[in-house]
Amino acid sequence: MVLQDVQWGTWSASLLSSVLMSSSKVAGDLGRSTGKMRITELVETGKVTTLRVARVEDDTVFLDGGGGEEIRLRRGKDLRFFSPGQELEVFVFIDDSDARVATTTLPRAQAGQFAWLKVVSVTSVGAFLEWGLVKDLLVPYREQQHPMEAGRSYLVHIYAAARGGRLVASSRLERFISDGRPPFEPGQAVELLIAGPTDLGYKAIVEHTHWGLLYRNEGAEQLGAGQKVNGFIKQVRPDGKIDLSLHRPGDLPIGDFAGEVLAALQEAGGFLALTDKSPPRAIRDRFGVSKKVFKKTLGNLYRRRLVALEQDGIRLVADKKSTADSGQGEG
Repeated sequence: MVLQDVQWGTWSASLLSSVLMSSSKVAGDLGRSTGKMRITELVETGKVTTLRVARVEDDTVFLDGGGGEEIRLRRGKDLRFFSPGQELEVFVFIDDSDARVATTTLPRAQAGQFAWLKVVSVTSVGAFLEWGLVKDLLVPYREQQHPMEAGRSYLVHIYAAARGGRLVASSRLERFISDGRPPFEPGQAVELLIAGPTDLGYKAIVEHTHWGLLYRNEGAEQLGAGQKVNGFIKQVRPDGKIDLSLHRPGDLPIGDFAGEVLAALQEAGGFLALTDKSPPRAIRDRFGVSKKVFKKTLGNLYRRRLVALEQDGIRLVADKKSTADSGQGEG
């Protein structure tokens, strides 16, 4: 739904003022913001959390926000099916009346996260992004790295304005990327958001906090801006820069990964529709390794006569000893 200027008129001035208050450099290391909050934690505005139904009054549902606070659930589902004590996964935000409310409709990203979102309209107060909720997300002009255009998608950071707590977005990414020492360890699995290509590979945001680089020789063959992938920390350099990989560090010992392929074949009934000709992304989505590692492992297994290479996939070759033992048991 595209919001018009009049819908934002009652609060746009104060929101823009609060945005300016929030435009200073984000200091220190940013905490990880990818996890969902639990009932026992403080309920933060702009976050996905799990809350219990406190009471149902007429056609209104109130959720227990802790500390005596009740958060009204916005309509969107048939509220008659909710009952006290029921747990709901909701998104908490500030509505037009400056009250904290919740919705069971979850946005594409939450406060403290980066996301690749599409501009649906540009008005006198800024650009509006489609992010999965009824009301679109505002990017004030001051928060646009370059003037935004309707119909195009941009990488933005979502945050709560300093005054009022309403959620806005910014494409001035450097203010929200931590310049502190990365807290990651070599080999650690991380979530990556691809920002775009570079001469060396692809620049990515690591766990919504730090920049990292995926080198092309690390399996980053066919990635696109805005794509979310699982990756691994290859190393954190002395200057704090992060080298990334789409597969486990060291290309995985072939023996270890070979066992993983064999286990996958057994679970799939002896056949997998993957070959050394499969697209790199299909291999990465299935096993989390590069095509180079996959091809090398298949060759290893084929030479050991553990798999057969067919035109449309790989097939597990029955172990002769196991087959013989099975035949003796039948007699």
